[in-house]
Amino acid sequence: MPEGQSVGTRAGQPNPTAIDAYAPAEIAQRVAGAGVKKAAAPLTQTLVLAVLAGVFIAFGGAFFTLVMTGSPLGFGPARLLGGLAFCLGLILVVVGGAELFTGNNLIVMAWAERKVTTARLLRNWGLVYLGNLIGALAMVALVWLSGSLALGEVAATAAAIAEGKTALGPLEAFVRGILCNALVCLAVWLCFAAHSVPGKIFALLWPITAFVALGFEHSVANMYLIPIGQLAGGGLDLSAFLGNLLPVTLGNILGGGLGVAGVYWAVYLRHA
Repeated sequence: MPEGQSVGTRAGQPNPTAIDAYAPAEIAQRVAGAGVKKAAAPLTQTLVLAVLAGVFIAFGGAFFTLVMTGSPLGFGPARLLGGLAFCLGLILVVVGGAELFTGNNLIVMAWAERKVTTARLLRNWGLVYLGNLIGALAMVALVWLSGSLALGEVAATAAAIAEGKTALGPLEAFVRGILCNALVCLAVWLCFAAHSVPGKIFALLWPITAFVALGFEHSVANMYLIPIGQLAGGGLDLSAFLGNLLPVTLGNILGGGLGVAGVYWAVYLRHA
């Protein structure tokens, strides 16, 4: 099979395997093209879609918190179910359409292709990061006002999650951020291989479940999980929040931007 040709679509020929996916070289071209469009999107559109992504990821974080509460299954199985629950956020982002900072680290492919300037790259990241933060903090306020943390032991779970995250040292948080966004960007990468909504959902399900179950750190998820957990535990601690968010964000950039986008650019696009 020639590299760059889609599996399962051979010039109108029948597809007995029922496999329908873009080949990796095609995925690289699609990701780079999407990066160009994202970087050129209008400010208002980018910011609004980023706020939505912050809300969507917070929904996933809230679902994760509930599923992790009172589980009799033991540590591993409970983390697996929690990871599956958290996938709600990424499904809403990918299928519903939103701008997520961690996924947008893949714009590095278009930047490496010199189709996006450094200024455009940083503009997109800055707007999307700000929008994600606004959306996540809005959900913190709404969940708190809804009283849903008063349901049984959910508040204690939320507080324990936040405490565990803010207790990480800077190096641990940074490395967990690298590992997390390698999996998140691989999930987005796999979504670009799919032609259908079910295909996209199934592609992202396992990498996202894995990063949550393994305890890796996602900056946008932490924009919700840490403040809501601190509120549930008695009060906000801005220094502890930022002490986690900064190294995790830097790790996310490295894991997604270099570890996924940079590597795949070097493999498929550098000599194109």
